Amino acid sequence: MEFDLIARIRSRADASRADVVLGIGDDAALLAPPPGQHLVVAMDTLNAGVHFPAGTAPADIGWKALAVNLSDLAAMGATPAWCTLSLSLPAGDDGFVDGFLDGFLVLASAHGVALVGGDTTRGPLSACVTAHGFVAPGCALRRAGAGVGDDVWVSGTLGDAAAALAQWQAGGAIDPMLHARLDRPTPRVALGLALRGIASACIDVSDGLLADLGHLCLASGVGAEVEVEALPASTALVAAFDAQARRGLQATGGDDYELCFSAPPGRREAIAAMPGTTRIGRIVADAGVRAMTSAGAPWQPVHAGYQHFA
Repeated sequence: MEFDLIARIRSRADASRADVVLGIGDDAALLAPPPGQHLVVAMDTLNAGVHFPAGTAPADIGWKALAVNLSDLAAMGATPAWCTLSLSLPAGDDGFVDGFLDGFLVLASAHGVALVGGDTTRGPLSACVTAHGFVAPGCALRRAGAGVGDDVWVSGTLGDAAAALAQWQAGGAIDPMLHARLDRPTPRVALGLALRGIASACIDVSDGLLADLGHLCLASGVGAEVEVEALPASTALVAAFDAQARRGLQATGGDDYELCFSAPPGRREAIAAMPGTTRIGRIVADAGVRAMTSAGAPWQPVHAGYQHFA
């Protein structure tokens, strides 16, 4: 059954990139990185009941398994190229695998990513992807590099995925737009590429804005002040939650897979011209991330973000 599943995946995987010397089928792939480029490698695992609710469609699991890894490449300013997939299944299920690939390969094709290898095994439902990309030396975006006085920006809208999860946990109807943001996040690859040479530091928002911005600040040796009223919200989120609940979801909810980045004030015009970017605060000298109201009063969330082993 394992080899049947591998053959099924291989028959659908597109390894037509010229830099794939040998794809699925041997003990390992043979790949040819372009000369003069650094190889960027990211890996994330999605586990049933932790990263996606029970009953999530296989195509959505497949999409998200790749999307969260492409988001990491985006945060580094890397161009995606290849990926591998390790798929754990409770039982051999052709229908699940086909559905998973429907979502996974659509997103892979959209970003020119070739699936070049991986593994299948019996176990709790889980998908682990390793994504590879390229960036020129000295051009990678990193968490370190933010300077005092820099602006803090985010892409897209915040809190939508956490809002969908909250609606699901409450047992009520889930807004379709919020649900789509939970199941099929959009990796901001194009924005990450556009920010090379402009952003001073960057991170993707997976565990919650305040928590992830805190990682950026720690790496940069700085702090940040964020205005909670400035956090971008979708119309669906505004319609579904009051201001207090909405701010908590936006600031700490996680699963957004948007980019949070810093840049010098002199770059404001260039960044504002990039679709879907919002300035939400500034980098300061004192360590830590402080959330403030528009009146300058401190705003304290219940928690800073998702903790994997809390």
